[in-house]
Amino acid sequence: MTQERNLTFSSEDFFKYPTSKQHMNQQNDIPVSDSRRYLEYIVDIFPQSTNYAIGMIDMVNSTKITAQIGPIKTARYFQVFLNSMSKILSRYGGTVFKIGGDSLLFHFTDSDPGKTGLVSCIECSLEMIRSQKYISQQLVSEGLPIIDFRVSADYGPVSLVKTKLSEGFDMIGTPVNMCAKINRLAENNQLVIGGDLFQMVKHFKVYQFKEINDFSLGFKLSYPVYLVADK
Repeated sequence: MTQERNLTFSSEDFFKYPTSKQHMNQQNDIPVSDSRRYLEYIVDIFPQSTNYAIGMIDMVNSTKITAQIGPIKTARYFQVFLNSMSKILSRYGGTVFKIGGDSLLFHFTDSDPGKTGLVSCIECSLEMIRSQKYISQQLVSEGLPIIDFRVSADYGPVSLVKTKLSEGFDMIGTPVNMCAKINRLAENNQLVIGGDLFQMVKHFKVYQFKEINDFSLGFKLSYPVYLVADK
């Protein structure tokens, strides 16, 4: 397994990504196609909900770091991070559904009890953590700062959201919200999961689970959060 990971991150094309050749508006650097788009932001929410394993990976101190390296290096810094995470997700069957600045939200289908979606979500999230040193090595080789991030995940019902301006789907629901809220309970390069996901995966003996905190939901209610690591 370790050898496979080393080959994955050291492959010659892992950190090579296509460069956009869009024509830019020279006055404000907005793609011409976007600068001419004046459409209403109309949201259509599908009433049916489906259980998904939802994950979030968030860069640490990105605002401070990118303020010191300039726009060109910042673009490469984010490109390496976002595309590397996307490649890892694709290898485990995960799908990106939102990029929010320095964070990325993803989901796994087939996430019913005992099925592969939950295993894939946990293993993929841990692989993201393992990738930190390889991605940092690549960044340093390009004269960029090292990178740290936190990963969080949870499980539950979500609804699909379609907008007029997007070809894909967004998602809303409690597990999406909880991923964002519990993410900061992780330390750098750690994975934390919410209590609902823990109940679904606690029987997997290949991982270590440690309750680290309760997240306050208000009205004297709390939600358990667990640190996850390889055994």
